[in-house]
Amino acid sequence: MTTSKAGRVAAYAALAVYAVISVYPFLWMVSGAFKDRTEILRGGHLIPQHFTFDTIVTTWSQLRFFEYFRNSLVVTGLTVLGVLVVYSLASYAFAVLEFPGRRILFWFFVSLLFVPGITVLLPVVILEKNLGLLGTHIGLVLPFVNGTAPLTVLLLTNSYRSIPRELREAARTDGARETRIFWSVYLPLARPAHITIAVLTAVPTWNEYVLTRVSITDHSRYTLPLGLESLIASEVPRYNEVMAASLIIVLPVIALFLFLQRYFVTGLVGAIKG
Repeated sequence: MTTSKAGRVAAYAALAVYAVISVYPFLWMVSGAFKDRTEILRGGHLIPQHFTFDTIVTTWSQLRFFEYFRNSLVVTGLTVLGVLVVYSLASYAFAVLEFPGRRILFWFFVSLLFVPGITVLLPVVILEKNLGLLGTHIGLVLPFVNGTAPLTVLLLTNSYRSIPRELREAARTDGARETRIFWSVYLPLARPAHITIAVLTAVPTWNEYVLTRVSITDHSRYTLPLGLESLIASEVPRYNEVMAASLIIVLPVIALFLFLQRYFVTGLVGAIKG
C-alpha cells in the first residue's frame, strides 16, 4: 500500500470513529425514548429489550408537550416569516438600490455578527419589560428576528447581487415598478437563498433556551426546551420521558433539514459565491 493510500485509509478510519462517537448519544436518546422506566434505569443494552410507545404517548399527551410543541411552532413560524419579510426587503435595497450611506449601513449590520448575543440579554429583557412584552411570545419573536439580521443580510445581499442587473433593467424598460421587480424577478431567482435563511433561522429559534427561560414564566406559554427542562428538574427525573421529549424536539428539525437539504446547500453556496 502506497503512502498516499495509507494516509487516506487512516483519515477515513479517523472520520468513521468520530462519526460513531458523535452519533452514539443520539442513538441512545432514540433508544431511551422506547424503553420503560425500569429498563432505562438498568442501563445496559442500546436496543430496547421491551420496545414500547407508551413513553412517547405519555410525554406527548399527559405532560403538555402538545401545548409546548404548538407554542414552539408559533414562535418559530412567526420568526421565520418576520425574517424573510423584513430582511429580504432590506437586502434588496443593499444589493440593488442606491442611497446615501448604503455601504456603511451594510457593513454595520454585518459587524453585528461579532457581538455575542448574551451581552445584550439584559438590555433586551429590560426593554421588553418597559414595553409590556415580557412573558409573551411576541416578546420572543422580536429579539429572534433582530438577532438574525447580520447573517441574513449578508447572505441575501450577496445572493441578490449575483442576479444579473440586466434582468432588472429589462423589467424597468417594460414599465415594472421596484416592488414588481422584487416580487417577480428577485424573489423567484433567489428562492434557494430564502430557504437557506428559513432553515438557519428556524433551527436556533426552535432550540432557543436562554431568552425563553428568562422571559417566560407562564407554563401555558412554555416552548419545547422549557418543557424538557421541567422534566429534568423534577424531583424524580424520569429519564425515559426525558429521552422521549428530546426526540420530540429534535425530529422536526431533522425532518426540515432533510426535506430542504438540496435547496439549503444550493442557497448557501450561491450566497457565498455571490
